[in-house]
Amino acid sequence: MPEPRGQNRYKALIEAIFFDHWNAEITSFEFERTEIESKAVQLGIHLPRNIGDVVYAIRYRTALPEKILETQTGGREWIIEGAGRSRYRFRLVKATRIIPRDDLVVVSIPDATPELIRAYALDDEQALLAIVRYNRLIDTFLGITTYSLQNHLRTTVDGIGQIEIDELYVGLDRDGCHYAIPVQAKGGNDQIGVVQTTQDIRFVEQRFNGMRCRAISVQFMEGGVVAMFELTLQDDELRVVEERHYKLVPAEDLDERAIRNYRH
Repeated sequence: MPEPRGQNRYKALIEAIFFDHWNAEITSFEFERTEIESKAVQLGIHLPRNIGDVVYAIRYRTALPEKILETQTGGREWIIEGAGRSRYRFRLVKATRIIPRDDLVVVSIPDATPELIRAYALDDEQALLAIVRYNRLIDTFLGITTYSLQNHLRTTVDGIGQIEIDELYVGLDRDGCHYAIPVQAKGGNDQIGVVQTTQDIRFVEQRFNGMRCRAISVQFMEGGVVAMFELTLQDDELRVVEERHYKLVPAEDLDERAIRNYRH
């Protein structure tokens, strides 16, 4: 049998591991990274140098294999979450789709993004993080003063394993309350999911337990509009606390009447 090409080889591996463990009576099971290696040998699949990329790709870049999706019932879906060092967990959760609403007012913001940044941003995620940073959209959205502490932060969380936070901000409000603000950025076709938000929140709980966590997701929409969400977990389900849409425009294109209306 020829080796599956591209992302298909990842799907073939995950599908084979899934059905090694799954039966119709269970809603959760764990597997180890070593199973990816042994299954690759069994199927004759060449692994990438970073074996963790197999799981990462399925979690964030592409859909689960069709045969796995067919086992989902009752409005629930499978997610893959970290379960410790070199371990992962398939878990069946209530299906959650966080997508931008199409009935929200779009607020115009004077564009402060340096042209040089726009010219050399390598991908949607990098461009989006830069736009949010240079235009201080986290401050505008949350109504507090924030500072970017680190981007693409790779770290570990107890009980989950290795994670990556797209960008981490710290903030301060007028009463002196301190905030830790993990931000995940999504391009137009990517989906905001419960896995990354859960990881971000658990990280703040463990590393910044004296600070209030406000988890943010940002996503490009059509026409260059930036959708911003504040998210939280309620009963292990992802919930939207707040959603706003912003469009960056040249200062001369601002609508004075709209600016007056924003005050109300």
